[in-house]
Formats: sequence, C-alpha cells, structure tokens
Amino acid sequence: MLNKSRVGTILGILSILPVIVSIIFFYTKRGPIADIYLFITIFSVFFIIGIILAGISSRMSIGRISKLLIGLVGIITSLAVIVVAFLLLLAMGSILAE
Repeated sequence: MLNKSRVGTILGILSILPVIVSIIFFYTKRGPIADIYLFITIFSVFFIIGIILAGISSRMSIGRISKLLIGLVGIITSLAVIVVAFLLLLAMGSILAE
C-alpha cells in the first residue's frame, strides 16, 4: 500500500524524468537541420510537467528533509531545462525581433 511519504518520493523521482528525457531528445535531434522551435516547445512542456511533479512531491514531503531534497532537485533541474529553452530562444533572435 502506498502512503503519503512513498507517493512523494515516487513523484520526486518522476520530476527528474522529464529532464533526462529532454537531454536525450536534445542529443538525438541536434544538428544543422534541427528545428529549434520544436526544441523550445518540447523543453517548455517538460518544464511544466517537471515543476508540477516536483511541487506536488515537495508539498507531500514537508517535514521530511531527505525526501524534500528530491523535490527540490526536481525543481532545480526543471529550471535548468527552461533556462536552456530560453537561451535557445534568445539565440534565434525571437525575443529581440518583436
């Protein structure tokens, strides 16, 4: 049977999974003909999924420092994904062109 602590741990580990998938996606689809806007869209979706899972995990693990760290790692790595997406958007010049 799953209790609140175990579900929080599972969600914390699942919050790191979108980061791993986005790294694998980036390295398999890169190249001169890669669609940068597809990367930005995929990274944004994975960011939202990771933040939601990490937030729920952190909320369920309040009072347990070791399990709270799993959620915080998920939040930090998801923020790293969105920073990469922002840098890709900045490299394309879309922010300054509008």
